[in-house]
Amino acid sequence: MKHFLLTGGTGFIGKHLIKALELDHKVTVLTRKDPQKFPRSPNVTYVDSVVDINFDNIGVVINLAGEPIANKRWSEQQKKEICDSRWEMTEMLIDAIADAKVRPQLLINASAIGFYGRQNELPIDETFTNIHDEFSHKVCKRWEEIALQAKDFNVRTCITRFGIVIGPKGGALAKMLPAYYLCLGGPMGNGKQYMSWIHIDDVVGGILHLVENQSLEGIFNFTAPGAVSNQEFSQILADTLNRPNFMKMPAFVLKTLFGEMSELFLYGQNVTPKRLIDSGYQFQYPQLGDGLANATSP
Repeated sequence: MKHFLLTGGTGFIGKHLIKALELDHKVTVLTRKDPQKFPRSPNVTYVDSVVDINFDNIGVVINLAGEPIANKRWSEQQKKEICDSRWEMTEMLIDAIADAKVRPQLLINASAIGFYGRQNELPIDETFTNIHDEFSHKVCKRWEEIALQAKDFNVRTCITRFGIVIGPKGGALAKMLPAYYLCLGGPMGNGKQYMSWIHIDDVVGGILHLVENQSLEGIFNFTAPGAVSNQEFSQILADTLNRPNFMKMPAFVLKTLFGEMSELFLYGQNVTPKRLIDSGYQFQYPQLGDGLANATSP
């Protein structure tokens, strides 16, 4: 039985991870919410402060904490919250790891494919360096730099650059489905921008793969092998739901509604999970049609 420390455990990915871990492992969940509000579980403990955690007993740290990047328009205050919620938490974890008498064997730190900035159709693996320097890149770059300091303390460190996470009752689809159910779905902008996605089961499976394979460290793209354009994504989603796909959202409308944050919808990256595949991970949902069918099933 391993002892996991999970930050961001009350989010979409975190909740699924807890379900996968709690039967066979001990899990401490660090949350900004009131720990007393969560259901009691024999192997899961909720705490609201790093000082409440004895790092000498932690084997694996999984850091998912961070203000959602697409929840609110990017005011300067919101940008600061997006950055601070990631960077400060990660700095606290690194400090705690440094001070521990017995350090964790592994740190898995979240990041995002926004690290690469806006790109065209060129396939991008973990070796890609022609970065488009914009806000999403700056957030991820500093986040990763802080996390990688764990290597200085002989802690195996993995960075997971997540794509768009889909799954039942949450994730990116939670915001997309209402429009499609009302027959108002459709592509965004010109629809040519790539959407690199991953099913929540492969997020969990990939993370457990990193835990179990002790030779793995460094950067890993967490996307399915089958990236698609926004036009393709919207059409496959419409077909899955048996709904039309005609309500195109022009770029100028998105820019008016969301300001700078509209770049998340209008630009994308064709990201491939080369290192996960090379390490032997077998995707449960490599193709979007199957992933969406599962994610939208009753």
